[in-house]
Formats: sequence, C-alpha cells, structure tokens
Amino acid sequence: MKERLIRRVGRIISGSFNALVDAVENAAPETVMEEAIREVDAAIDEVRAELGKVVARKHLATTKLMEENGKHEDLGAKIEMAVRESREDLAEAAIATQLDIEAQLPVLESAIEDCRHEEKELEGYLGALQGKHRQMLDELRQYKVNVAQSSQSSGPDGSSGNVSESTGKASKAEAAFKRAMEAVDNCQ
Repeated sequence: MKERLIRRVGRIISGSFNALVDAVENAAPETVMEEAIREVDAAIDEVRAELGKVVARKHLATTKLMEENGKHEDLGAKIEMAVRESREDLAEAAIATQLDIEAQLPVLESAIEDCRHEEKELEGYLGALQGKHRQMLDELRQYKVNVAQSSQSSGPDGSSGNVSESTGKASKAEAAFKRAMEAVDNCQ
C-alpha cells in the first residue's frame, strides 16, 4: 500500500492542474478542478493515516526499547548480587537473559530509526500535498474570477468583439494542445 500511496502523491504533485483542465476543456472545467482538489484531499487523508501508523509503531518500539533497557540494568544488579552470594546458577541465568536482551536492542533501535525515516518522508509528502492543495485552490479561484470577468466583458450575444482577447484565447488553446501532445510524447 505504501508504494501505491507514494506513486499517487508523486503523480498529484507532478501533475499540471492546467493541463488537466485544458484536456477536458468543454467538460465542465470547474467540476474537474473541484474533483482534482477532492483527490488531493483524499491523498492528504491517506498520508496522515499512514503517518499516524508510523508514529504509533515508533512509540511502541521506543517503549519496548526502554523496557528492555530497564530489564537489562535490573539484571545487571541481580547478577552482582548473585555473584556476591555465590549463586552461580542464578548469575548464569541472568547473564543468558541479559545476552538475549542485548541481541534485541539493535533490532529495536533499527526499527525506531526506520520509523523516524519513514515519518520524515511522510511529513514531506504531506507538506507537498498541502502546498499542491493550496495551489489548486488558488488556481480554481483565479479560474472563477476569469470566468466572471469574461462573462462581464461579453456583449449581449455572448461575444466580446475584442480581437486581441480572441487571439489570446487561441494562443492559450494552442499552448494547451502543445502541452497535451508533449504529455503524450512523454508517456510513450
């Protein structure tokens, strides 16, 4: 699942919001933008859930490490007392248990370090997704402003009569087409 989540986050962050909208120009771009924002929200929720699991695993491993360190120290005191009382059988049993604990400590420390690394990675993904979310919201707001301005500047028949505005729209459409073609070329 983690690999799927990482690929999804990468796709969302690297994807061009404008290219998505341009690709479905006549299919309710505002709706498409809002759906893309909902997808980012869902990805943020997934990353947060995964981050919570990692933090919990790190906490459990840290707690276990502290318990084992405590047992190790306690056994050290018991070994000293068993040696003073010439109870070699108790000292040997305590030493064997202490060695078992010493074998587990590096594994626990490694698990904690892995969790720290994964936590940092997920926090990075979360920050990137939150940044992308803000960017997409800004672009949606700008789109709505542009649509409102466009409808205000249109004449009664829906045309603005402004040749430079039409040329700008044509240039924008051409640029969108080129981006779509580049995306297709990059996929092959």
